[in-house]
Amino acid sequence: MRILGIGETHDLGDMYLRLVRDGHEVRVHVADRSAHDVLAGSVARVDDWTAQLGWVREAGDEGLILFEGIGFGAVQEQLRRDGLQVIGGGAFGDRLEGDREFGQSTLASLGFQTAASHAFGSFDDAIAFLRERRGRWVYKLNGEGWASSRTYVGELDDARDLIALITLQRDRWSFSHPPSFILMTRVAGIEMGVGAYFDGERFLLPACLDWEHKPFFPGGLGELTGEMGTLVTYTGSDRFFAATLARLAPLLREHRHVGYVNLNTIVNDAGVWPLEFTCRFGYPGFAILDALQPDGWSDLLGRMISRREPTFPTRDGWAVGVVLTVPPFPYAHDYERLSKGVPILFRAPLTDDERDRLKLGEVALKDEHWITAGSTGYILVATGRGDRVVDARRQAYELAHKVVIPRMRYRNDIADTFIAHEHAELRRLGWLL
Repeated sequence: MRILGIGETHDLGDMYLRLVRDGHEVRVHVADRSAHDVLAGSVARVDDWTAQLGWVREAGDEGLILFEGIGFGAVQEQLRRDGLQVIGGGAFGDRLEGDREFGQSTLASLGFQTAASHAFGSFDDAIAFLRERRGRWVYKLNGEGWASSRTYVGELDDARDLIALITLQRDRWSFSHPPSFILMTRVAGIEMGVGAYFDGERFLLPACLDWEHKPFFPGGLGELTGEMGTLVTYTGSDRFFAATLARLAPLLREHRHVGYVNLNTIVNDAGVWPLEFTCRFGYPGFAILDALQPDGWSDLLGRMISRREPTFPTRDGWAVGVVLTVPPFPYAHDYERLSKGVPILFRAPLTDDERDRLKLGEVALKDEHWITAGSTGYILVATGRGDRVVDARRQAYELAHKVVIPRMRYRNDIADTFIAHEHAELRRLGWLL
């Protein structure tokens, strides 16, 4: 295959590297200069991706373009109209993810129960709303490019913490455009996601189920980071998928979406409450799912563009991924001084299986040794798989323990609450076997 990857910070670098190792031609455009060193020399880099369209077109059915993030939906659709094969999403998916009010209204129109959600274009209006309504709310900015740490989940019933945060946001807002955000009622329950690959006509099955761990510290403390680790499975996802993501298929087909789609939800006795969409490959989600996809990325990408089959091979059981970071993650300030360029070492040589399960993030090769690179300190993902969650978790942490990077940090409780009580609760509710 001939693949042109387009992204900001080389988020799918581990995927590209595996495609290269399997003998495929890969070229990647990395827009953010601070990420130019990530896997430099291991994957071919291009400055102008538009100049590579002829290279892709020459490969015919074996050529494809892969967009990493949202914001390029209209461009992707034009490229498809020009006869190129494109995986990533589209304008509709961009809007589902980036315009949170639109995402919620779309879900409501399909008959989903949704939490109360209110859109704002003024911090003062939101503060007045909270002073009148009180309650625990979730603050989420609209649009692309916002750090996950900007999202805040209210803790106090009288909303004093959220009012204080929004007041600070107002006083420090330095952008020329007004803010755009929503306040959503906080719903109690178990947070879980469901995701699947859409080929423009249908979802490829099976879908996956995931349990993300977003806060930085164990126990759910600290700022939101995107993900510090995740539990995933393809096994037993049929019922939850049918009740949730499958209902989006007609709209995705209408808009010719081609790419991964994930719906994050809260589950409780009242049912399923959809929260937000991810209409792109998630990181580290894609890297952890790799542990359960025996035929590799070229097979899956090929099935998405050929539409030849409605299913793809997966391994039974579970996979756990643990994100290994260095300071100042989840922020970028002073990374070059604090942690960039330090060596990545191992307590003992890795086995072939361990090397396969260690997914590369912001790393570079220097003098035949891996070092930290990139712009934030998101270095590696240690993964494990097993028939039981406890086995996958143990394998992931055994691998994480082998890695030695100065000042390395990671959460040590990934999948703990699932093992302790969430699995049993989801079985009681009928969502898991």
